[in-house]
Amino acid sequence: MNIIFLGPPGAGKGTQSKLLEERYGLVQISTGDMLRAEVARGSETGQQAKSLMETGRLVPDDLIIKMLESRIAQPDCAKGFILDGFPRTTGQAEALDAMLKASNKHIDVVLFLDVDEDILADRISGRFTCAKCGATYNEVSNPPKQDGVCDSCGSHEFKRRADDKRETVVERLKEYRKLTAPILPFYEKTGRLHAINGMLPTSEVTAQIETVMAGQ
Repeated sequence: MNIIFLGPPGAGKGTQSKLLEERYGLVQISTGDMLRAEVARGSETGQQAKSLMETGRLVPDDLIIKMLESRIAQPDCAKGFILDGFPRTTGQAEALDAMLKASNKHIDVVLFLDVDEDILADRISGRFTCAKCGATYNEVSNPPKQDGVCDSCGSHEFKRRADDKRETVVERLKEYRKLTAPILPFYEKTGRLHAINGMLPTSEVTAQIETVMAGQ
């Protein structure tokens, strides 16, 4: 089973991908992690990618597809894979389909986590973690039991990711709408797209996904 997760930043793709990975024996593939691994390995494509990244240029689609082709050919992907963060554009989606077809593979399911972006921006911008133990909190949905005190270790020090500022989140969502949202019709017309209500609790989102998986 080969799956793509689509949805804006912070929609829960990573969480749900991990659950599918554990249940079905699939491999979650992040193109960012894949690029870094190829660079570290010193492969030919990794060296090409490194030279581009060091000069601030984007890694072209054909190079990413080549790396992806090499990655999914590895034994741990025998039962299937989950793509999180790729494709981001219609061109990438078309190139991915062509590459898979040449390997007698295909994307079985495209799961789109549909969320209210205003609520999502509030949710993400409210995230913070304990600076000492890494416990995660949210100002609205999951604050510490005692204000200013970590439930896990009692620390009074907390931190926020720089890119979790609301204005930054809003810009990331705008970029998503501009680039990624247009690929939804590409998958919808082939019957592979399944919209999931990403605003529900994690367990209910998982239940929706399991229903889709059961129908495959």
